Amino acid sequence: MTLRLTARNLGLGHPGHPVLHGVDLDVGPGEVLTVVGPSGGGKSTLLRALAGLLRPDAGELLADGEPVLGPGADRALVFQDDGLLPWRTVRRNVELPLAVRRVPRSLRDAPAAEWIGRVGLDGLADRLPRELSGGQRQRVQLARALVGEPRAVLMDEPFGALDAQTRAAMQRLLLAVWERQRCTVVFVTHDVDEALLLGDRIAVLGGGTVAAVHEVPYPRDGARRTDTAVLALRERILAAL
Repeated sequence: MTLRLTARNLGLGHPGHPVLHGVDLDVGPGEVLTVVGPSGGGKSTLLRALAGLLRPDAGELLADGEPVLGPGADRALVFQDDGLLPWRTVRRNVELPLAVRRVPRSLRDAPAAEWIGRVGLDGLADRLPRELSGGQRQRVQLARALVGEPRAVLMDEPFGALDAQTRAAMQRLLLAVWERQRCTVVFVTHDVDEALLLGDRIAVLGGGTVAAVHEVPYPRDGARRTDTAVLALRERILAAL
């Protein structure tokens, strides 16, 4: 199952220091919503609130109509920093969410092995993070996020530190996984071209709120990136930023 995420007049920040205010946003089940905005504009703050790591100052934040009161197994968070535990092998890092949920080890090995294969890391299950490239580490993080079958995946600029070739490979991998899983995805990025490639819609943050939400022409169709409608939307978003 997928998850609907809804913000209504949402306010986020710290006492006396609001970061976002009056945010109204609806992320449909199975949708890929990309989020762009200026540096310090609240993209990561919004994502952490959706993950249940930050309580709203105002308004409400809902998952399938129920208030988000904290982290949950229905939502997985993926960071730019892979956050792998350096003393755990690839296999043990991937199975970590299952271990936290006290799934018996005998029942963790098969799903961990499946996801290691699905992200293209066959043969590397016993390696430690220090023995992996940056792209391989991000593949481990993606497998770790998805092994618990979350209904929504929240991604905070996960490919921002990768070189262009590895980044393109990770984008293709994410799309292939999404085609199979069809979970809800909220993907924060500073790269407008990445937002256009991955998203069904793009939410543009500005002025401390969601300034606009745009439908993406031909979502996830790389062959249409130079279409007039796509280029026009790209220019509108760049101008807004």
